[in-house]
Amino acid sequence: MKGATYLFTVFLAVFAFSLPTFADEKGHIPAPPKSEDTIITVIIENDSIGTRGTDKNYTSGVRLGYYDINAELPEIAYIIDDYIPTFEITKRSSVFYSLGQNLYTPQDITQTAHDPDDRPWAAHLYGSMGLVTQTDNHLDELEVSIGVVGPAALGEQAQKFVHKYVTPDSPTPKGWSHQLKNEPALMIGWQRRYYPESLSAEIFGLSASASPYFGATLGNVHTFANAGLNFRLTPYEETRQDAPMRVRPALPGTGYFEPPKDSWSWYAFAGIETRAVARNIFLDGNTLADSHSVDKKYLVADANAGLALTYDRYRISYTLVYRTREFDGQDEPSVFGALTFGYRF
Repeated sequence: MKGATYLFTVFLAVFAFSLPTFADEKGHIPAPPKSEDTIITVIIENDSIGTRGTDKNYTSGVRLGYYDINAELPEIAYIIDDYIPTFEITKRSSVFYSLGQNLYTPQDITQTAHDPDDRPWAAHLYGSMGLVTQTDNHLDELEVSIGVVGPAALGEQAQKFVHKYVTPDSPTPKGWSHQLKNEPALMIGWQRRYYPESLSAEIFGLSASASPYFGATLGNVHTFANAGLNFRLTPYEETRQDAPMRVRPALPGTGYFEPPKDSWSWYAFAGIETRAVARNIFLDGNTLADSHSVDKKYLVADANAGLALTYDRYRISYTLVYRTREFDGQDEPSVFGALTFGYRF
């Protein structure tokens, strides 16, 4: 009951903000029509749906998102707007809420003894709110996340439950007694995405475009600066959709989509990103307490590619992600998959 109470408290404590707007055939991004539509998104990231299924490094991430299009913003949004010089609330701003959990494990999860050369066992349980708003030639995204790292994040319980009841052939994880200690987790992330006005073209009835972006995240969980480029290919008349929402840190995507004109549609996407990492608690260890740590890489790159299929008000997508080595001694890069389910109502 203590874990459930903590989870409920964390969820109520969270705040931040988000909105989607996307390029029309001229590359401009029109304001979405005022509506009360909402998109609920479920994201599952796991190395078992990648190419290896090795249960190591970043082994699992789940996120539940509630996206309220053009909703009335909470008062805290306007307070933060006054203090963030790179962010501005407009009539084209919408809000989302998320609840998620990430799990990180060393290479051999069946080993009870502590391995000083491998990454720490760690879990992160969090809630967040976010805002994305359109100004001039770009979208600004702002997200604030509050949660916990350590046993209170319920990583041991979650992984053992899944391995016992969902994937019973999986080995029992035995090293959670070595996980990072309890620590409050706070992150504030800002990102700017530019519209693809000069990087878009119509090819055989399809809309192809590229969108550069950059941003920064500050907090005791992650602190990094990032920059990257997103690509997309979609039917020309169905351009008002975005890449799927993902578990952070990840290439950007709001998960926004509109019901297709002809019942169903598709959206292909890919991207590359480089992050300059100053802090990663899942490698650096606890902030103020003694804990296991490894020497992290200060430059990490992601590449992904995927496909989204939309039918009426439903959308399902799959993303394959390649992440370069994150710490000294990591035997190979991480490869994992992401399944995203969206429903608009």
